[in-house]
Amino acid sequence: MAPQFFLYARKSTDAEDRQVLSIEAQLAEIRLYAERERLLIKREFVESMTAKQPGRPIFNDMIARLERGEADGIVTWHPDRLARNSIDGGRVVYLLDIGHIKFLKCPTFWFENTPQGKFMLNIAFGQSKYFIDNLSENVKRGIRQKLRRGEWPSFSPIGYVADPKSRQLIVDPVKGPGVRKLFEAHASGKHTLKDLQQLSAPWGLVSRKGRPLPVSLVQHILNNTFYYGLMRFKGELYPGIHEPLISKDLFERVQEMLVRKGRPHKYRKHDFPLLGLAQCATCGCSVTAERQKGHHYYRCTKKRGECPEPYVREEVLADQIRAGIDRVALPSDMFQKLLAAWAQERTEVNQPIARLKTELAERLPALQGKLDRLLDARLDGLIEKSEYQSKKEALLKEKIVLEEKLRQWERGAIGWLEPCREFLEAAHGARQRAASENLASRRDFLPLWDTVRTHFQQLL
Repeated sequence: MAPQFFLYARKSTDAEDRQVLSIEAQLAEIRLYAERERLLIKREFVESMTAKQPGRPIFNDMIARLERGEADGIVTWHPDRLARNSIDGGRVVYLLDIGHIKFLKCPTFWFENTPQGKFMLNIAFGQSKYFIDNLSENVKRGIRQKLRRGEWPSFSPIGYVADPKSRQLIVDPVKGPGVRKLFEAHASGKHTLKDLQQLSAPWGLVSRKGRPLPVSLVQHILNNTFYYGLMRFKGELYPGIHEPLISKDLFERVQEMLVRKGRPHKYRKHDFPLLGLAQCATCGCSVTAERQKGHHYYRCTKKRGECPEPYVREEVLADQIRAGIDRVALPSDMFQKLLAAWAQERTEVNQPIARLKTELAERLPALQGKLDRLLDARLDGLIEKSEYQSKKEALLKEKIVLEEKLRQWERGAIGWLEPCREFLEAAHGARQRAASENLASRRDFLPLWDTVRTHFQQLL
């Protein structure tokens, strides 16, 4: 009886196998070879999976059938189609040793089931493993070199695109501003991740099919240090040469908001627009709300014991807020005078920053030198990985802070003027907020005013 063969064709899904013939080309060549050599093909096994590691299901099924004696041999394009790792290659050689595989035929490789033939087969398997190991190391070395240069070695994050000329990442003119708005919206504390999912679609942040981004991807964007200049790759941070979309300060405010928003909240049947605004003046507990006879009442939660503070109706609390806003409101004529003075100050200001700018310009190369020496120490095995990562992260964050300061001063070194303008505009708009019947608008003004005022005072 003529020997029967299993035909095996494999195409790897990894980049290192792109030069190998496609599945269709392999099948055509092997079938033509089998017809020319009059080989009886009992069954064909086709697989699209890398052979770098053991565990291919179709290959294992074929080997199991050979062990049961369902065929006499294998016909394939080349031994590297069967194995690129020592375990699978050893299984094939062992089955040849014990006679479960009697024949191994290849159009591009001569083999006979003899000691010399198995020796040559072992060499072929060894060459295949060496090729893939060496290629893997070359790829890793290329990735490391890209990271050292500050280049991102993977797919472009949302908000960036690859420049076809320089092959560097540049800000996506459509999605880049959308990512910035996403961070700013979440930092405001007014939106949940579900809200941001819907808000981000008009900003151009959609999937390839034009659908809103998944909530998990929105959260991933907000957690990604890439957007303020640090690339995180396999748990390590690297400085990037790409243009940051946000500042480190905005990123940290978003992280604080993510933690705050991530805390569980009790489900409420009614909407209380002034909830979460104040604390009890007597005991410092949070203020809760409830609905009684068609009215909203706010009271102390009394979590620290009895509290004498009474219930307050929503209308009374709203009037108190309006009165407080009225006290800080800036009349239009005064606003125009102060705004003119601000414009004059902005024109004449000339802060002495030359020395500070020079100092920063000198410190940045020094920091980069420390990072280079730290990397060399890690590569030479002088420090442990955990110590390397912690020191590297601290140096990179210091570097980012210095670079942000340098960019701010290069834009004019008038950092206090912008908060001043925001302060004036917030005060000018206070009367309109106070007159609004929208209680949520009044509520949102208070933290906005407090934030701008605090920022302005710190800068002065």
